[in-house]
Amino acid sequence: MNFTFRHSAGFGKRMEYNIIGKMLMEGLDVYVPLVDDHGVDCVIKKEDGTFIEVQIKARSNEVKEGDAALFAAITHEKTENFYFVFYSERVNEGTMWILSSEEFLKECVTNKSGKNAGKRSIWFNGQRTDKKTGIKKEYCKQRFEKYVAKDFSRFK
Repeated sequence: MNFTFRHSAGFGKRMEYNIIGKMLMEGLDVYVPLVDDHGVDCVIKKEDGTFIEVQIKARSNEVKEGDAALFAAITHEKTENFYFVFYSERVNEGTMWILSSEEFLKECVTNKSGKNAGKRSIWFNGQRTDKKTGIKKEYCKQRFEKYVAKDFSRFK
């Protein structure tokens, strides 16, 4: 694929709609805010009538080798009923992680200095070299496997 600005600028929004579409196909009641200025990409009404807010973050196949599941410079403080859906196109040919606000804050690192001081980052992937082929391959770090999600049952 030819990596263009149009592709990179639109990838995140396309993935938001892709993931929201999958949520809808699983029968979730999903609402999309008209304005995205609070880091909320969608709101889900759960079966018990309560609501949760969700922020979706995605990384394309086109990112730098080794960074397939690096999500950086995220502004976030603990928020009740808030979840992140992280998606990497490249890790295992498509991997999704779902973390609550509290889980994210437990697992992330907070930048101590520089232009992104105070912002948070999480890096779900590592990189291994195949001993036979010499090809580097990204994989989900074991400590994050518990957050890998194949569906959105956690939101029901």
